[in-house]
Amino acid sequence: QVQLIESGGGLVQTGGSLRLACAASGRTFSSYAMGWFRQAPGKEREFVAAIRGSGKSTYYADSVKGRFTISRDNAKTTVYLQMNSLKPEDTAVYYCAAGMNTKTIITTTVSYDYWGQGTQVTVSS
Repeated sequence: QVQLIESGGGLVQTGGSLRLACAASGRTFSSYAMGWFRQAPGKEREFVAAIRGSGKSTYYADSVKGRFTISRDNAKTTVYLQMNSLKPEDTAVYYCAAGMNTKTIITTTVSYDYWGQGTQVTVSS
């Protein structure tokens, strides 16, 4: 069982930055791929970014490529999402997720077994 706790959400103006963090329980953190997803009101949950257990491979949605950076610190069992040049359309609840690193695809919700409670990100225009 893996427990995930997100932090770092908040209200920011267009063009601003936020850094989300997701702290994971357990001693096998590096065996999990980690992902960030988001869900806006009335919309389905969508993929944002993912990172392999080693941290050497990262994946991004086209909508955030070049603006967001995912990283992880396996010693601290924490994954981060640095969000720059934020836009109003980035407003959503952001969720951290963990799934077995052996899975071929880690850019879909079905690839993940554990989810955090979510943190709200609001970008004002």
